[in-house]
Amino acid sequence: MTRIAITLFTALLAGCSAIPEGVTPVKGLDADRYLGTWYEIARLDHSFERGLSQVTATYRPRDADSITVYNRGYKAAKGAWDEALGHAHFVQDRDTGHLKVSFFGPFHFSYVIFDLDPAYQWAYVTGYNRQFLWFLSRTPQVSQAAKDRFVERVTGLGYDADALIWVEQSPAQE
Repeated sequence: MTRIAITLFTALLAGCSAIPEGVTPVKGLDADRYLGTWYEIARLDHSFERGLSQVTATYRPRDADSITVYNRGYKAAKGAWDEALGHAHFVQDRDTGHLKVSFFGPFHFSYVIFDLDPAYQWAYVTGYNRQFLWFLSRTPQVSQAAKDRFVERVTGLGYDADALIWVEQSPAQE
């Protein structure tokens, strides 16, 4: 079992499907357009991702009501990839950006898409509280203007933007 999965297990125990106060999941989500690979541009630090670069999340259809989730990141200190495989279920419906993700057994972690580019090129995601935050993009690099918009948006929602980790997305190391 990977370090990511073990640590996620602990977070999942507390996470369930809550949404931070003042954060609203996107409506009108086209779940099929959200599928595919996303690059992690920024995140708040967590033990399950600590030291990881080149982090990606790939979403694939699982069945009518769920999605397979494959997370991957390079751990330079080990010279190896950390990987986690899980599944996500829609909390309300496929049109609402609120899912619960499980990487271990029956325990779920809230996954809330609270801002999404109309062209599905970037997404802002949070967990059940303001200690979980991700900026995802379809490309491994984004403009400074895109980073600035993210910081402004999340600061306005009460997240600690000074604590953000800007993820290195250098060429893959196989």
